[in-house]
Amino acid sequence: MRCAARCGACTRRRESREPGRASCAPWPRGGPVTASHAQGTGRDGGSAAHAAKEETLTAAGRAGFMARGVVYVLIGALAIQMALGSGGESADRQGALDQVAEQPFGKAMLWTLAVGFGCMALWRGSRAVLSRGPDRKAASRLLDGGRAVFYASVCWATATFAAGGGQGSSGNAQSKDWTASVLKLPYGQVIVGAGGCLLIGIGAVLAVRAALRKFLKQLDVGAMSHRTRQIVTGLGVGGGVARGTVFAAAGIFILIAAVQFDADEAKGVDATLRSFTQTPAGPWLLVAVAIGLILFGAFSFASARWRRL
Repeated sequence: MRCAARCGACTRRRESREPGRASCAPWPRGGPVTASHAQGTGRDGGSAAHAAKEETLTAAGRAGFMARGVVYVLIGALAIQMALGSGGESADRQGALDQVAEQPFGKAMLWTLAVGFGCMALWRGSRAVLSRGPDRKAASRLLDGGRAVFYASVCWATATFAAGGGQGSSGNAQSKDWTASVLKLPYGQVIVGAGGCLLIGIGAVLAVRAALRKFLKQLDVGAMSHRTRQIVTGLGVGGGVARGTVFAAAGIFILIAAVQFDADEAKGVDATLRSFTQTPAGPWLLVAVAIGLILFGAFSFASARWRRL
């Protein structure tokens, strides 16, 4: 290809017609490489890398919601067995893991759950650190950071159990140990009471937001049929209210432990669920809450499919 502009070498060659004088090198195919072209290539490469990162984090988030759904469905099923008097496992995360371990290919399933929880921690952490914009306020990012730490600890505990490290402490024992340790600190009673109030508040917020269907803003409802949207909405409302109820009840027991200065009053998920059988409604209240937890597990599966990540 001829030069687009007359450089000195070309002019002299045309004027003198001297043989053997080297001509200037042709432009690369497609024209000269300009600075703007190089910058565009760099932007394209950066866009591709950004898209790959987004796809990875999206896949991680969906895997995390699937793992969360499995655990909630199992906890709900164990709670129903407890209400009917036929359950031997504790109705908490450790009991759910025990149930998984007893199944064929249980160890592989445990490792799959551990990976799922790790993916959830990664996704939550990325939202806390990388997300920007007017909708990502400091409080939201702090909340995502706390969730990332929580799911990282769940991932570690699940992986340890899958590797044969033995059963971890039950939720009831962990709650009592934590409460006893904090009560020994200066102003420990105040700290425990504040923790109980915080958990009650979180439970109330979860239940109210579920009842108001706030979760629909996080879902791609446009991709659902009308019938599917109705089902997912029912799962989110019923499951979210039940989940918030369990959180609030656990917070009440922690608050009682602070008021009475007695760590034994604190309860984990299992003992909190069992306490529902001591109400005037008897075991049927526990059955209702357990069904709600199963619904929340199913809603987690729906979130893995339709949540905007």
